[in-house]
Amino acid sequence: MEFQGVAAVVTGGASGLGEGAARALAAAGCKVAILDLNEQRGTAVARELGGVFVQCDVSSAQSAETAMAQARDAHGLCGVAVNCAGIAPAAKILGKDGPMALESFNKVVQVNLVGSFNLMRLAAADMAQREPNADGERGAIIATASVAAFEGQIGQVAYSASKGGVVAMTLQAARELARSGIRVNTIAPGLFMTPMMEGMPQEVQDSLAATLPFPQRLGKPAEFGMLVEQIVKNPVLNGETIRLDCALRMAPR
Repeated sequence: MEFQGVAAVVTGGASGLGEGAARALAAAGCKVAILDLNEQRGTAVARELGGVFVQCDVSSAQSAETAMAQARDAHGLCGVAVNCAGIAPAAKILGKDGPMALESFNKVVQVNLVGSFNLMRLAAADMAQREPNADGERGAIIATASVAAFEGQIGQVAYSASKGGVVAMTLQAARELARSGIRVNTIAPGLFMTPMMEGMPQEVQDSLAATLPFPQRLGKPAEFGMLVEQIVKNPVLNGETIRLDCALRMAPR
C-alpha cells in the first residue's frame, strides 16, 4: 500500500510505541492524526510531524466517533489505522487483600480490547469508502497485542486476557474485512523502552534486558514503527500476529 498523502490514525500516539508508529508513518508520507488522552504531549508530537492531535478515550464509543470525525475533516478518509492505546496495571487474581476487584479487570479489557475493536470498526467504515488500488486494497489496520497474550506473568491476568483477545480478533477481522479490501494485522511486542520503562531504575532495565536472547537490549519505539511501516507496505501480509521480542519467552515471574 502506498503512503504518500494517505490519512493515518494512531491511538496512543503521544508517546512510546504509538509515537514510534506515528513518526514512521509521517516519515513515509502519511498525514498522521494522533488520538490520545495526553493533550500536551500529543499536540507537541503532532505539530512536529505536521499532523493533528485529537483527544480521545478509545474505550468510549462517542469519544472515538468524534475523534475519527475530526481526523477525517483534517486529512480525509482513514487509510491506515494503528492502535497502540493501552494500560497495564498489575494485580493478582487473589491478592493479600482478597480477590481482584472486578472493575479493575473490566477497565483493562475496556481500554485494551474494546478500545482496539472501537478503532477497528470506525477505521474500517472509513476505509471501505476509499478508492481501491490495483490489488483492490483500501486500507490497513494494525493492532498492538503483547507477548503477555501468550506467556502471561503472575499479576497480568487482565492484561493477558485483553491482549489475548486482540490476537484472537486478528484473523477473524482479516477474513471479514477482506471483502472490503482491508488488511488486519497485529504486533505482539516484548520489552521496549517506553515511558513506563524509562521511569524504572537503570539496574531494573539492565536486569530485564539480560533476559532477552538477542539482542540483549530493550526494543526502541522506532523499531516498532519500522515494523508498522513494513506491514502497511507488504500487500500479502494479512491476518497475522507478529512477535517483536528478541526471541523472548516470558517466565512466570
